[in-house]
Amino acid sequence: MNHALRRAMANAKMTEKQLAEACGVDAKTVGRWITEPNRVPHARHRWTACEALGEEETALWPNAVRSALPSGPDKEIVQVFPYRSAAPSSLWRSLVTKAQHDLLFAGYTNYFLWLEQANLAYALRRKALSGCRVRFLIGDPDSPITAAREAEEDVPLTLSTRIAVTLNELAKLSDVSGIEGRFETGHVNLSVFRFDDEMIVTPILARHVGHDSPMMHLRRRQADGMFDRFAAHTEELWNRGRDIRESNAQA
Repeated sequence: MNHALRRAMANAKMTEKQLAEACGVDAKTVGRWITEPNRVPHARHRWTACEALGEEETALWPNAVRSALPSGPDKEIVQVFPYRSAAPSSLWRSLVTKAQHDLLFAGYTNYFLWLEQANLAYALRRKALSGCRVRFLIGDPDSPITAAREAEEDVPLTLSTRIAVTLNELAKLSDVSGIEGRFETGHVNLSVFRFDDEMIVTPILARHVGHDSPMMHLRRRQADGMFDRFAAHTEELWNRGRDIRESNAQA
């Protein structure tokens, strides 16, 4: 019996038929997912089920994730998605919820977070007040690098507009000392989001926006591994960055 799946369905108040409809499968198939613990659904069905139930894949089907994990130098890679938009929003919600010490959002705009994560501002405020450091490394809207990337993307919702959304949301949290923001441009083609010892990395492809770019979920397993290399990169950019509040004061 897959007790984790049955418990998640009970917590979500979701029947086998309802989960089946959400995943586009027969109710009998969902029944077999529950009664046959060694049965692993197709990846797309696992992701959809996790999204519907608000759970991580590792909790519902640990064997599927474990079998996909490498055992060599790339063992820090938990999961890879061909598009950021293919990752369930529950993954992001879970990572934010679990983090206790360090949250770093080093996306160039971080715009999608406010749209896709309900009550993010409340969650960040609560995290900061409990002692967690919360940082946003945002692209400098006045930089020529931003203008060049904006021209390359050539989409109606410009980089500057998306950055402005994040700045507006951060302004609402300006009374919380544990939430910081800085401008930089060195991550225009590489977004890194840190949640204590876990991380989301998205290399931004030419002429593509973030949600169309590949995404890696990393978990720190060793010194000077992939996690530490990306962490050092973002810390260097953070140290170079220009404080958002000082910039607003000067403006």
